[in-house]
Formats: sequence, structure tokens, C-alpha cells
Amino acid sequence: MDKKVGYAIALALALAAPFVAYPVFLMKVLCFALFACAFNLLIGFTGLLSFGHAAFFGGAGYVAGYAISTMGLPFEAGLLLGTAFAAFIGLLMGLLAIRRQGIYFTMITLALAQMLFFVFLQAPFTGGEDGLQGVPRGKLLGMVDLSNDMTLYYVVLGIVVAAFALIVRIVHSPFGQVLKAVKDNEPRGISLGYDTDKYKLLAFVLSAALAGLAGATKTVVLGFETLTDVHWTMSGLVVLMTLVGGLGTLAGPIVGALLIIALENKLGDLGSWLASATHIEWFTSIGESVTIVTGLIFIFCVLAFRRGIVGEVSALFKRSPVR
Repeated sequence: MDKKVGYAIALALALAAPFVAYPVFLMKVLCFALFACAFNLLIGFTGLLSFGHAAFFGGAGYVAGYAISTMGLPFEAGLLLGTAFAAFIGLLMGLLAIRRQGIYFTMITLALAQMLFFVFLQAPFTGGEDGLQGVPRGKLLGMVDLSNDMTLYYVVLGIVVAAFALIVRIVHSPFGQVLKAVKDNEPRGISLGYDTDKYKLLAFVLSAALAGLAGATKTVVLGFETLTDVHWTMSGLVVLMTLVGGLGTLAGPIVGALLIIALENKLGDLGSWLASATHIEWFTSIGESVTIVTGLIFIFCVLAFRRGIVGEVSALFKRSPVR
């Protein structure tokens, strides 16, 4: 199937989705899908594993929420401020970490992100362990009321589609080709005259900014921001989404985010249905074991789908003979 046709079908399904599913749940999936795509831009196409992306995702959420709820700024300004904050933190973090490679790069991003976590824990405007509550949705361009879930859904969908289109453009641009070369063989890229550190830094900042846009949008959608989004476990969750969906594929992170978020939100309902269908009461407690089920899925995907769900499906179609 042609990629453009696939994207068109996916967009049509997304446009129709709020008529058959809860819009707030769908918006949450979209936000995490964008977060995973932003992370995949760094690890899947540049080869840099960051364990600090929660700092961008949650940090932008706090900044956007504070700007909208306390400073009284409009919806658009809140998202822009959150995204700009994530890009700035990404620049600072990248300048410190980008000259290191492998596990050293990963550990530096984790340490810096945890430092920011404690800043948000202690900062007075974040609400500490209670989080930032009561973030209003406001109006788009001062005219379109976003308090309606359906209206906000299509605004969020537009944001995510535009950001995804930007990622696709980056990946297929000459800049993206250099990033792939850096991932495959960085010494060869250096020998060809490319300043690979600058390319990696720019990729890191772009990834941070897009992750920040996802976090800021999520805060507006849900109306609150908590420390969960800046904790290191959120960085681990986005790694899981990307690996399950398909590392280095454009659609993989979206599939991974949909699967993981659906499990987190719907596993309890699935357990209740299984309990009623099989009369086994143990299934009623499965909703309390989301992390165990997610871990089992991750293990299964690593063993059976080494390239992720989308990666394996793509490889299957490539192996199929042309008729």
C-alpha cells in the first residue's frame, strides 16, 4: 500500500473516531502519539537514546498550564511558551550531553531530567505533589470555545497532524539523511566533513520542542499537570511505546502509544468482561496490574517482533511476492 494512501486512511479514521469513542481518551492518545514520534525522531533516526524526555513533556505542561491558568494567556500563547521552554531546556541539556555517546549520553540526560523533576517538586507555582490544577481550555484565536470536547479534539488533531507532517518532512530532507548517516556510521559522516555534533544537537532540540508541544497540549486537554509527567518513569514509558510500535518507523510510535494508553485506560473494563464471560474472578483484578501486563507485552514484542509491530508488518509486505 502506498504511504500516502495509508496516511489518508489513518486521517479519515481519526476524523471519524470521536463519534465512536470518548474524545478525551482519543486526545490523550494523540498527545502521547506525538510525544512518542518526537522521541523516535531522536532515537529512531539519529541513534540517541535519551532518558530525559519526561523533562520536556512535563516541563512544557507545567509552563503552559501556569501561563494559561495564572497569567491569563490565551490557548495559543500557552502552547507556544511550553514548546519554547522545552526547546530551551533541550538546548541546555543537549549542550551538556551531546558530546558523550552510548550509555554516558543516556545517563546524563536521565540525571539532568531528574534534577528538573526536583525543581518542579519544590517550585511554588507547580503545586508540589498536588500538581497544577484547574487549567482552563480557553478559546482558539479568541473566538472558538474549546470547552466542548469535540471542538478541542479536532484542534488537537490538527496540531498533531501538523507536527507529524513536520517530522516526516525532517526525516526525508537532506538534514534527515545526515541524521540517518550519523546513526549508521558517525565516523564516516565526520570524514565526509559533517559537523555531527551540531546535527545531533539540532535533532535533540527539535525532538525536545515537539515533546514539549505534546505535553503542553495534554495539560490543556486534561486541565491539570502532575509530577508523573516529569518523572523518569514517563521517559521509560515513551521508550516502551516506541519500541513496541516500531523503532525508526514513522507510524510505529503512533501504534505503540495507542496500544499502551488503551491498556492503561481500558484494561480494567477488559478484565471485567473476561470475568463475566469466563466466571473467573481473578480477571476483575487485572486492571490493577497494568504495569505487569504492559511488561509482558513488551517482552513478547522484543522476542517475537524485534522490529516492533509496524516494523514487522512492513518487513512482511516487503517479503511478499508481487502478483
